[in-house]
Amino acid sequence: MSSLVRIGTRGSKLALWQANFAKQALADIGVDSELHIIKTKGDQIQHLSFDKIEGKGFFTKEIEAALLNKEVDLAVHSMKDLPTEKVEGLVVAGVSARANPADWLIIKKTSFSPNNTLSLPENAKVGTSSARRKAMLLDLCPNVVTSDIRGNVPTRLKKLQEGELDAILLAAAGLIRLELDLSDFEVVKLHPKEFIPAPAQGVVAYQVREDDIDLRRILKKIHHSEVAECTNVERKVLNLLEGGCHMPLGVYCEKDEMGNFHAIAGFAKTWDSPIVRKRLSYSTNFQLADDLFKELQS
Repeated sequence: MSSLVRIGTRGSKLALWQANFAKQALADIGVDSELHIIKTKGDQIQHLSFDKIEGKGFFTKEIEAALLNKEVDLAVHSMKDLPTEKVEGLVVAGVSARANPADWLIIKKTSFSPNNTLSLPENAKVGTSSARRKAMLLDLCPNVVTSDIRGNVPTRLKKLQEGELDAILLAAAGLIRLELDLSDFEVVKLHPKEFIPAPAQGVVAYQVREDDIDLRRILKKIHHSEVAECTNVERKVLNLLEGGCHMPLGVYCEKDEMGNFHAIAGFAKTWDSPIVRKRLSYSTNFQLADDLFKELQS
């Protein structure tokens, strides 16, 4: 490994925040790094919702290719965008602390209806391109009309402000990290045990070449093993269901002060079909994902 770590990242504001977060974490332990922006398939195809883009890893593949070709040394990803299948020659060598894992419903002030479910007006038009968010939303508010919306977080907020949508669904972590001004909207903070987030939502993953032992050793110093204990459960359920970003699946696991693990999952076969919800609590995370997967199948 060279003395300067080359970090591969997407170019969106949120991706750059995450990459700069990793850069600072490395700087705090005396390691210099620089950012290399890489355009991915997901960045280039803005007119389709996620479930209509072929394959998996459309926000990660090009960065992984640069990593394998030794054009960069470290890939920084939103962990929820990272496919669960192992890429030959690459390994996730660390994860960040977890930001707020929840989804937030951002509602136009003119549409805010506090006496209704989720404070949405009747037949509200809500923007999201996530099959999981569509399924969760329809499960709670069957009369809602969902509408595909793409673009980075600030772009989506602008579309909400200027368009015909009543609300949009966004990850709390991105809104918090970008310190966006939401004073023009009403914000409904959805509980992750009711509106179940994507596996590993709110976590940043650090991916490196498997044979880069020096960098793997360095990343151990900024790795949050207690977060990985929970994201491993969430991502294994996703893996067992053979799903990707397009799958209507939410999984959330947390560890309590006594060391017990509590996991909840919500799964629908399609975004507009009923959600099956299951929850399990174990004293260990061993077998927790496997048993939760079996419960979802029953």
